Amino acid sequence: MSAEIIPASHDEAIERAAELLRGGGLVAIPTETVYGLAANAADADAVARLYEAKGRPRFNPLIAHVTDAAMAARLAHVPELARGLMQAFWPGPLTLVLPKKSTAPICDLANAGLDSVAIRAPAHPAAQALIRAVDRPLVAPSANPSGAVSPTTAQHVFEGLGHKIDLILDGGACPVGVESTVVMVEDETASLLRPGGLDRGAIEPLTGPLARIADSATPASPGMLKSHYAPGAKVRLNATEARNDEILLGFGEIAGDLNLSETGDLAEAATGLFAALRQLDTSGAATIAVAPIPATGLGEAINDRLQRAAAPRDS
Repeated sequence: MSAEIIPASHDEAIERAAELLRGGGLVAIPTETVYGLAANAADADAVARLYEAKGRPRFNPLIAHVTDAAMAARLAHVPELARGLMQAFWPGPLTLVLPKKSTAPICDLANAGLDSVAIRAPAHPAAQALIRAVDRPLVAPSANPSGAVSPTTAQHVFEGLGHKIDLILDGGACPVGVESTVVMVEDETASLLRPGGLDRGAIEPLTGPLARIADSATPASPGMLKSHYAPGAKVRLNATEARNDEILLGFGEIAGDLNLSETGDLAEAATGLFAALRQLDTSGAATIAVAPIPATGLGEAINDRLQRAAAPRDS
């Protein structure tokens, strides 16, 4: 049986989704970044079902979604620097990795047994309304099979997971289009774990220069696996033209078969990245060649996703 897609704008839809989550269900929800697959963070059985539905490795921790800083304080010890970041950027596309409280209402499976926990407050009104209705943190990784291209519409979710989950809330296309930026705060020191929808240029006036922590076989936060966000086709980067059996994803003056932004607008490119990869993946080409993307601003996040999409995959 396939999950029903219902508009997220109605109070009845939010209450139906909340009831499912309280009962251990899985609900796909819109956020400003990508669609997330939500489960009650404290319900180990629901979280186990979420990992199974996505095919996600259980050593890969999940982000706990909260309404605000007050709910975050139920999960983690919040240093002064983290409080400043919450005040400046929440709700929004910033995830903070903080020391986990022993009393946190989040099961060990959800944060892979780590002493830290990743937390963010999404800006989408439907996500906020749902968390308030459930009145507890929700884990919500991207609502797609693990390692595949992230979903930015309800239909994308249905195509990937529609037969494995209980409900899909349709909140329209995601306006940011790439996952949240992940920053780890230890005492008053901040490090970048994953670039994302909030570029470092906005963060560093508050934190100072952000050190970049390398990827690991046992990630400290979501989105740190080397191969991730990948379409079925292979991906070749920094291409100026397509080779035989390739289709070209353009940017700026490199037109391509599909262009992320003819004007070179990185925000436009980020918003359309995953949808473009999905569209080109249906062409039948063996490889998606991608034009060079500047590494400044949101380009850092776009290049991060593309490098993971192009990385060698486990056999």
